[in-house]
Amino acid sequence: MSDYLLAGQQSELERLRVQAEVWEPAGRDLLARLGPGTGRRVVDIGCGALGWLRLLSEWVGPSGQVIGTDIDDKLLDAARALELDNVRLLRDDLFASSLEPGSFDLVHARFVIAPVGRVTEQLAVYRKLAAPGALLVLEDPDTGSWHFNPPAPAADRLVELTRQAFAAVGSDLDAGRSTPAVLAANGLEPSTHAAVLALPPGHPYLRVPIQFTVSLEPRFAGIIDPDELRALRATAEAELAEPGRWGTTFTLIQTWARC
Repeated sequence: MSDYLLAGQQSELERLRVQAEVWEPAGRDLLARLGPGTGRRVVDIGCGALGWLRLLSEWVGPSGQVIGTDIDDKLLDAARALELDNVRLLRDDLFASSLEPGSFDLVHARFVIAPVGRVTEQLAVYRKLAAPGALLVLEDPDTGSWHFNPPAPAADRLVELTRQAFAAVGSDLDAGRSTPAVLAANGLEPSTHAAVLALPPGHPYLRVPIQFTVSLEPRFAGIIDPDELRALRATAEAELAEPGRWGTTFTLIQTWARC
């Protein structure tokens, strides 16, 4: 998975930590829907600095095992600080995986389809890793609910530029919209849930559009002049620092199916 769109940036470590904590309640709610997981062997693909590792560790309990994978050693080092006894972390390339086929009772990937693309290939790998009857859980965004209140034009422009940067390399910032249809087209019977969060003024996750443009800056060549991008970021910082400005996140689309 060496072509991961956002890999290798220090700003990603900060963003991924905040992201994991922001969406942790949604993940916990979904695992509750899926039933008990005691003793299961599960994998979190692209776990980053936290991902679902803490949630899955609790879900499978001491008798279960969690494998967390990523291609970024710095993110894996950050995840090791969690010191979870039933979690093992591995550097692994999704498209050349060394994981044992058919060995997992649950395969989870959050925000992997959106930046990486290659959806059909990803799905084939996930199904290969899943044991018969295992759960496949995919989480990806739909930006339709991503708003700032009152409006923040510069921040909105950064969201649109990020969408363009994703599309330019065959990725899709709105991948969550199509995930259920992709699973159905491949013979699975998907279930779907959606979550949107309200972020109060000053919440660090309001800054995601700014962080994206830092991580993706080389990808904006040909989309926007570098000086204009830096000015736009500065304006967005000022907008989001204004008292009273709050926001809603993109919609987290959670899609799951039995393999």
